[in-house]
Amino acid sequence: MMATEAAGRKAVNEMSVEELVAKAIVPVKKEFMCPAPTRLTTDNQHHPPPTTTTTTSAPLIIDKKSKRQIKRERIQEKQSTRNLCPMVAKTGTVDSCSYNDKCRLSHDIQAFKAQKPADLEGNCPFDSDEAPCPYGLACRYLGTHRTDIVATGTPNEHKNSEVNGLKKDVQKLLWKNKMTFPKADTVLKDLGLMGPAKSKKTPEADDKEEGHTVSNDSLVTNENNCGDLNAQNDCCPEVCEKVEDINADDPRPLKRGKSLNDDASGLITETNGAGHIETDKSLKLHPRERKLIDFRDKLYLAPLTTVGNLPFRRVCKGLGADITCGEMAMCSNLLQGQAAEWALLRRHASEDLFGVQICGPFPDTVARAAELVERECTVDFIDINMGCPIDLVVNKGAGSALLAKPMRLKNLIRAVSSTVDTPITVKARTSYYEGRSRIDSVIADLWECGASAVTIHGRSRQQRYTKQPDWDYVYECTRKAPNTLQVIGNGDIFSFSDWKKHKSDCPQLSSCMIARGALVKPWIFTEIKEQRDWDISSGERLNILKDYVRFGLHHWGSDTKGVASIFGDPQNMLPIPQWDQIKISEMLLGKVPDGFTFSPKHKSNAFDKAENG
Repeated sequence: MMATEAAGRKAVNEMSVEELVAKAIVPVKKEFMCPAPTRLTTDNQHHPPPTTTTTTSAPLIIDKKSKRQIKRERIQEKQSTRNLCPMVAKTGTVDSCSYNDKCRLSHDIQAFKAQKPADLEGNCPFDSDEAPCPYGLACRYLGTHRTDIVATGTPNEHKNSEVNGLKKDVQKLLWKNKMTFPKADTVLKDLGLMGPAKSKKTPEADDKEEGHTVSNDSLVTNENNCGDLNAQNDCCPEVCEKVEDINADDPRPLKRGKSLNDDASGLITETNGAGHIETDKSLKLHPRERKLIDFRDKLYLAPLTTVGNLPFRRVCKGLGADITCGEMAMCSNLLQGQAAEWALLRRHASEDLFGVQICGPFPDTVARAAELVERECTVDFIDINMGCPIDLVVNKGAGSALLAKPMRLKNLIRAVSSTVDTPITVKARTSYYEGRSRIDSVIADLWECGASAVTIHGRSRQQRYTKQPDWDYVYECTRKAPNTLQVIGNGDIFSFSDWKKHKSDCPQLSSCMIARGALVKPWIFTEIKEQRDWDISSGERLNILKDYVRFGLHHWGSDTKGVASIFGDPQNMLPIPQWDQIKISEMLLGKVPDGFTFSPKHKSNAFDKAENG
């Protein structure tokens, strides 16, 4: 085995630069390469490797910590002088904290000032004539503050240009698992996707799976009277009051409400000789009356996981992007009230056409998350992720794994679109495995299931982000799709020429989504709108980075934690290569903190299993 690996390394070393590039190997000179660390396990700690090994790096001993130890260290970190209580920092007085000695954060102002890093160059982005800086003593621009003004509001109150925050009362209900989802549960029940209907199929449920959806809020009764329905919370109080006025001596049950396919008026009329019930807007809209978004020829910034944060979207918006979408949010985390996941749904006032992307493996989870998002957030569309290739997502049955289960895929879209009135879009890859379970086999059904648009990334899950995208297959899917379904292409659009080529090769394409091309050069949107190739100067590039830093301070804050997020936190990267990122960040924000390391959040391009290529 060792001889084989040595032969492989020798073969790579003898390759030319062109051969290395052709094999997707970065040609880096030896003097710029760091030696790989040697991991010591329980087996080789007592039996070190042979002395013939030429490894010069120090051994890396992996020290795993228990959950209790991690929790204890986290509490100690909160109580350290580096974490001053926000109320104390804001007002500058120890008595301002209502928790007093019970507060878990530090109240030692002098100790905090002694270890606080030096102020950064420039002016505080929050301190103004209208309002003081909400971060007070913790602000890294403290020297520019006016001492005669004391902050009274909270940091979130100064983010009046951002919406879709998680309310505390909603979060508590989610934590206690007491949040109700009446619309989603009704739809799931009608579609046979919740409760006993999952394990025991009926002919009626099979018909529903074939596309015969049941209305969302229609009044349905069988042998139960209104009192039984009211006890089961299946009918609203207003309807119950009207039903009580009906002659109770009439033994006939109420009829089932008509669907909009039969009655286009949108009214449900129930008659039994003694009266009638009319309920407006109680049924799901017919597909012809569905609220739509016109994606045609609009510049769409892709929902870039871990890098498509709000400050970066603001940069792209200023450079010409028309449509923006938040980073992928896991439905299970949203339903658990995780603040970090809800932060991915935040929207800036400049994002006039904005959507959120959610991801989950099952119809019930995604439908409830969609209902919650529509209820608590202001969005123009909800995108369902069916293309994420990451093992952490795929192993749970979400992302691109849904392409291998077409019936679940259709039921998921059908459940979400029947639950919410917000337009639903889908983002998918060509297939899960190369040549199997391809998206063209279901694209004709996406419109009937409730999707308004579909984005097709021209790579399979097995390809990850390597090899060339198959745009011919994207064109084929576009021609197979119904005329009412908007199809958006995606894959390696790095210039205006790429955009123009794909649009001319397939005029049926509604638009092209721009992903990594925007990370390489955010000004690609200006190129496309002005129909020219544009190579901006170094000064213009630096101005874009300054805008990103300014937007980042407004979003993450001007305290030490907020500045660290802009530096290069794996979740919030600057749109530049990581080897230049730290140096340029230090030019704009000063020296990085001690012990700072950069590591990606996930290995999106990794081939750690045989089936991944």
